[in-house]
Order: sequence, then structure tokens, then C-alpha cells
Amino acid sequence: MSLEILPLEPRFQRETVELIVSIQRDEFGIDITAAQQPDLHDIPDFYQVRGGGFWVALADGRVVGTISLLDIGDGQGALRKMFVAREFRGARAGTAQRLLDTLLGHARNREMRDVFLGTTSKFLAAHRFYAKNGFHEIAKSDLPPSFAVMAVDDRFFHRRLEAG
Repeated sequence: MSLEILPLEPRFQRETVELIVSIQRDEFGIDITAAQQPDLHDIPDFYQVRGGGFWVALADGRVVGTISLLDIGDGQGALRKMFVAREFRGARAGTAQRLLDTLLGHARNREMRDVFLGTTSKFLAAHRFYAKNGFHEIAKSDLPPSFAVMAVDDRFFHRRLEAG
């Protein structure tokens, strides 16, 4: 199996949305649809602008993971839409790590100083993953005003980026 991380292209749009919504609904029981997530309607114009980006992990041409960086201004970014198909999770597969490394490298190249994220308390493995990668939990009140809190988010994390 070959795994590659690429910026989202239009040919992966449908498969990307299906992966995200299926994980949200089927695995974690979050009552949400693609229609309730306006950012999924036009990923390039929402994420792939200014200093932001959206990447997919492909295994043999199939979308098996996603991650995005929303440029929220003032040298700050919001990590969003990090999802990995069940069979591609874990340290051995390395999919999540490669996606996150891609995002952090991009953020540094765009001279971002901080990355914030919101998540649900249901994503326990994700909390451990973020902590292992230098994120620390913060209070909702410590988020920058430009950070849009999603309705399902109840845990928040921050990572300061080193220069370079």
C-alpha cells in the first residue's frame, strides 16, 4: 500500500465529504450532515485561500484521511476536518501523523505562530494524539475571537509554532 498526502483536488471532493460525514455519523454518532457543514460545499474557496490549506491522504488512490488549516488571521490557524478511516489509524499506519506534519509544515512556511483546534470529548484517541504532538488543552475563553467554534466542539487545544 502506498500512502501519499496531497492538496485536495476537485476529483477528490465527493469522496472526501463522504469520508468525513461517515466518520462523524457512523462511528461517533454525531447527528450532522454534509449540508450542515457549509465549509464542505466549497472546500477550495473556504480552506485553500490566504495561508490555509486542505489535504487528503490517499492509499492506492482512495481518500483515507483529511486535514485542513483555516487561516484565521494574525498569524494564527485553525486545524479542522482531521479524519482518518479506521483501518488507517494508529502509529503503525502513520496516516494521522503524516497529515499533521504536512499541516504544521505548511503553517510554518506561511509564518503562522499558533494553531488552535476544537474537538468533541468523544474523540479520546485524538486528544492523546494532539497532546503527543505538542498541543495543550485550553479553555474555550482562551481561543482567539476569530476562531469559529463548531456546535459539537467542547474541548479546545493550542500549539505554538517554532519559527522556521
